[in-house]
Amino acid sequence: MEAVWSLAGMASAAFVAATLLPAQSEAVFVGLLAAKSVDPLALFLTASLANTAGSLLNWWLGRLIAQRGVEALPPRLRPDPDRFDKAQGWFTRFGWPSLLFAWLPVVGDPLTFVAGTLDFPLLRFMLLVLIGKAGRYAALWAGWASLA
Repeated sequence: MEAVWSLAGMASAAFVAATLLPAQSEAVFVGLLAAKSVDPLALFLTASLANTAGSLLNWWLGRLIAQRGVEALPPRLRPDPDRFDKAQGWFTRFGWPSLLFAWLPVVGDPLTFVAGTLDFPLLRFMLLVLIGKAGRYAALWAGWASLA
């Protein structure tokens, strides 16, 4: 039962960390690896999929903005204008490969939002974001394993 709660906590942390809300999931991921309370592969898959799902929420919010304007979002969920401009610049300059960096702090979450505002194809979006986010958790897992 402890493993189920650990995975649920990881999923929650990873999902929220991928949204426009300020949060992070790396410490939870490494902490659960260190606690050895759950299978590392299950933890990796849970973190990667939940983090991608949080980015999918950003994409959907971006689509909503594109269709109805920023006023359609509750004030708490409206993007910070400076971060949004920076993310738009990245996406405009680097195109779809920038989604592989959706895991980056500060610009990553707004990048996924911008992709939605630009009606970036959903399946390509999910694949690219999953590759980047899974790569980040894989690097954390490998780094932890080399130290443990």
